Amino acid sequence: MNVDARSWLFTPGDRPERFPKAVASGADAVILDLEDAVAPDAKPRARRSVLAWLAQGHRVWVRINDRRSGYWADDVGALASSHGLLGVVLPKTESAADVEETAALAGVGVVALIETARGVENAGHIARAAGVVALALGSADLRLDAGLGDDPLAWAYPRSRLVFAARAAGLKGPLDGPDMQLDDALITRVQAEQARAAGFGGKLCIHPRQVSAVNEAFGYTREQAAWARAVVSAAEHSHGGAVRVGGEMIDRPRLELAKRIITAEQEK
Repeated sequence: MNVDARSWLFTPGDRPERFPKAVASGADAVILDLEDAVAPDAKPRARRSVLAWLAQGHRVWVRINDRRSGYWADDVGALASSHGLLGVVLPKTESAADVEETAALAGVGVVALIETARGVENAGHIARAAGVVALALGSADLRLDAGLGDDPLAWAYPRSRLVFAARAAGLKGPLDGPDMQLDDALITRVQAEQARAAGFGGKLCIHPRQVSAVNEAFGYTREQAAWARAVVSAAEHSHGGAVRVGGEMIDRPRLELAKRIITAEQEK
């Protein structure tokens, strides 16, 4: 269960021919979608396709339908005994109870997708719920629910609330909502860089074309990796004393950052 994934790619659950392409896209995590990407009359078929894929030994996440929908119980019941299920993404999460009941019945961890004003206000409780493994921002639905526009200032509050709620609960930085522009990788890259600067730990993707831009934005440059190696090497030779690298005094937080960069590079 890789909750440290940078890129999380949604793929419609009723399009099984796309499942192999999603896995081969370079995304750190693949989410087979039973919710928004699937029309109501296609949901039973999508559920069967997802179950068949899991039965073949593949390991993926699944976005189920929300707890207040008429599909949630069927989704959770069908997935509960599935091998290869890494966890579920729960849309329109608004309370700790949403997460806890889903996790208990599905038997896996839950990424709580927060898409409403109520969910944003309850982010602290949701982040501490039993079974939650990460928070995620559902920007499209939240835009509609809260009447938000495109001005970045309008998003400062919900984004910061999720970041601080997640970190205060000991979770990794939350996942940013997807970029709805499918044909401009630069826009995706810029949005992902802004999300990382705001404290997010990864980003949802809705097209394979977005994956590499997100991975790059949440990764580290060669220069950053070289700096990290220099810092760790200097610290090792200082025997616990203060060190200076490239004109910079290295304190404990900077040393921890350097170690984190090296670990991330080694895990690539």
